[in-house]
Amino acid sequence: MSDDTAFPPCPSCSSPYTYESGTLLVCPECAHEWTAGPAAAVPASESTSIRDAVGNVLADGDTVTVIKDLKIKGTSSVVKVGTKVKNIRLVGGDHDIDCKIDGIGPMKLKSEFVKKA
Repeated sequence: MSDDTAFPPCPSCSSPYTYESGTLLVCPECAHEWTAGPAAAVPASESTSIRDAVGNVLADGDTVTVIKDLKIKGTSSVVKVGTKVKNIRLVGGDHDIDCKIDGIGPMKLKSEFVKKA
């Protein structure tokens, strides 16, 4: 391999030690794989952004409002429509919002049931 071929740093961890494997670029430090070319220029944060029920992009620390009564599994409690949830934290998975609701406690919510306040 010659030094003429320079691969871009990893978009996930910024490691300069990327290499080519077939049609993909691979990072040996975090095992992130991506395609070379224009698609690699899109920041990972934009391609995997979490959006609320109306399409607004959510971020850590945002305040959201619940748009539907949500039954809390295993209890008779309900999170009512219009409940404001402050200082959310975005996580991966099916329930992609981690938060603490006053009077109820820590919960995980789905972004499809909230609207950015």
